[in-house]
Amino acid sequence: MRKIRVFETPDELNAAAAELFFEIAEAAISQRGQFAVALSGGSTPAPVYKILSERYRSRLDWKSVFFFFGDERNVPDDSPESNYRMGNEALFSALPLHHDSVRAWPTWREVPEKIAEDYADELDHFFRGFPRFDLILLGLGTDCHTASLFPQTSALAEKEEIAVANWVEKLSDFRFTLTFPLINNAANVVFIVSGKEKAEAAAQVLEGEFRPDEFPAQFVDPENGTLYWLVDEAAASLLNRNKF
Repeated sequence: MRKIRVFETPDELNAAAAELFFEIAEAAISQRGQFAVALSGGSTPAPVYKILSERYRSRLDWKSVFFFFGDERNVPDDSPESNYRMGNEALFSALPLHHDSVRAWPTWREVPEKIAEDYADELDHFFRGFPRFDLILLGLGTDCHTASLFPQTSALAEKEEIAVANWVEKLSDFRFTLTFPLINNAANVVFIVSGKEKAEAAAQVLEGEFRPDEFPAQFVDPENGTLYWLVDEAAASLLNRNKF
């Protein structure tokens, strides 16, 4: 099931994304005693995380929340480019978390393949089987990539592994990412898309010809879950509103 919601301003988008996170988390904790989420990196979700750390700090049982990351850059966890560092500064440091609540990619290792292998093992151990996240947050690049699943990269075709080191030629570096089989097994997947510079990508993914090798975010289609697209007016400016 796909749900597209358009918000007038980025502030309204961020507030709605935080509220949806809270609702899904509260339901999961009520039903199963814990909530597992894979966070998105980059700059777009940072305001959402800040809202969660401030407005929802006392409203959720944060010790029952377990954080993973959908992808990570090939940098130390104290680098300004690290998704973990952004999450820690915007969210984790302000919350009363359990000591093992945050599961970061082990980028301190030197071999990229070993980093991905260790993270896959972490996921296997936590879920005790094929991972099914309660929520996966995703962003959208101007080139239609999501997580670190970039156009024309080998990870797009991955069918077996759940976490891989993905060589990205235009970056001349590895990126670490969860794969589409795992993403599409989630109970809820939420894209958060903001800004005029994302308008063409949003239109290509949501309404364009199905060419997922060029527009990887088109591969996101949860088999037994709900797919949300939360988009502000600027990012939605090229969409046909009559289709949703």
